[in-house]
This record gives sequence, C-alpha cells and structure tokens, in this order.
Amino acid sequence: MAPTYSIRDLSSEFEITTRTLRFYEEKGLLQPRRDGQNRIYSAADRSRLRLILRGKRLGFTLDESLQLINMYQPRSGNRKQLNAVLGKIREKQAELENQLADLRTMQSDLQSWEQRYLDALAKN
Repeated sequence: MAPTYSIRDLSSEFEITTRTLRFYEEKGLLQPRRDGQNRIYSAADRSRLRLILRGKRLGFTLDESLQLINMYQPRSGNRKQLNAVLGKIREKQAELENQLADLRTMQSDLQSWEQRYLDALAKN
C-alpha cells in the first residue's frame, strides 16, 4: 500500500500552513483525493509540494513551477524539463544580478547623501 499523508502531516513536515496547502489545491498544483471532508495526499502530491516549495525558494512563480512540474516525463529522460528549469534558473540569476547592482547603487547614493548631511550638520 502506497504511503498517504493528511493535510496536517504535510503542513508539519514542510512547516507551512494548512491554508497554504488548500491554496495550492485551489490553484491546481495539488490534487489530493477526498475521504469525506478529509484530504488524502499521495506520495506524488508530497513530491509535487517539495518541488513547489523549492521553486518558491528559487523565486519561481506558482505558474512557472506548475509549468515545470508538468513537463516531467521520466521516459524521455526529462531533457525538456531539465532545459526549461536551467533556463529559469539563469533568468532568476540575471534578475538577481540586476537587483544587486541596483542595491549597490542605492547604497552608494545613501552613503553619499549621508555624508552631505553630516557635513552640513558639522558646519552648523
């Protein structure tokens, strides 16, 4: 018998709220089966959740994560999926480099303005 998980099991394991799991279900990212009011998550749901949360940490949108997860085709060696993930990683790296450059510029500007105000205060 394949392992199954309750909403509490997954929320505890991944340190997320049950509301987050229900949200992912509403968005079509997870599809647990139902036993009355209870959600029963499969090992595949658990794996998808792990991938969704990994994508989130990497800065992927939920739509991007869903698109990448849905590309999974083990019979083909997942080459298409792997290339797509690699492309997304490179996009996110470029975005972060741009953000870092902007932050460095902002930090330099703040330091410059701070010094101007310190100089003005010293003159008074």
